Amino acid sequence: MYDYITRHPILEFKRGKKVKFHFEDTELEGYENQPIAAALHAAGIKVLSFSDKYNRPRGFFCAVGKCSSCLMEVNGRPNVMVCMEPLRAGMRVKRQKGRGKSR
Repeated sequence: MYDYITRHPILEFKRGKKVKFHFEDTELEGYENQPIAAALHAAGIKVLSFSDKYNRPRGFFCAVGKCSSCLMEVNGRPNVMVCMEPLRAGMRVKRQKGRGKSR
């Protein structure tokens, strides 16, 4: 199991309270305000999405919102960059294939 980052030479991380959220059909726990991708990674979820053309798995890559490897569906909204999106209690997170589709 991975630990939440607590010390960094430049950035400050304020750990929020422990909250529950859903990843697909599983209830998980993370810390409020941490990036969703970090909470998933800490829970052992390494595959966040799949490429559109070749259906290849994509994981936590740049962590700064510059690539599209972490695009997921959050609370029914596709194409959310979960490396930047803060975790909130009760969120529903799902993998998506490629670019995702608006409902």
